[in-house]
Amino acid sequence: MSIDRLNWKILKCLQDNARQSNAEIGRQVGITSPAVSERIKKMEDAGIIEDYYTSVSYFEAGYQLKAIITLRAFMGKLKPFFEKVKTYDEVLNCYRITGNENIVMEVVLKNQKHLETFIDQLIIYGETKTQIVLSQVVKNGAIKPLK
Repeated sequence: MSIDRLNWKILKCLQDNARQSNAEIGRQVGITSPAVSERIKKMEDAGIIEDYYTSVSYFEAGYQLKAIITLRAFMGKLKPFFEKVKTYDEVLNCYRITGNENIVMEVVLKNQKHLETFIDQLIIYGETKTQIVLSQVVKNGAIKPLK
């Protein structure tokens, strides 16, 4: 399925606020609510729209730290890590990457002691590097049409 101009407008509306009604989106893009609904359904079925979710403030939820942790896996430890990482409650996102490290994770932690304990769990799989997030400059940047 190709994404036409109208679908891009609908996607922009959803990325700005996924909770707005189809009627509101229709007013913004110039089509009826049922037409918006049909286009959204087709984009969901085609895998263009992957998911809807709620963004929760880690700080307001009681976590004091957000960190980016990279891991350079030891020989033979990468595949076992792929299974283990899915069990860690601290991990928000985990990516397999190219370069010197194999993995980059975005994690939330209660405090420095929690960070230390978490790193201790990781070091059996490889070498880690940790960066503490100070602030978020871009949040959930929208996917836009290719130029």
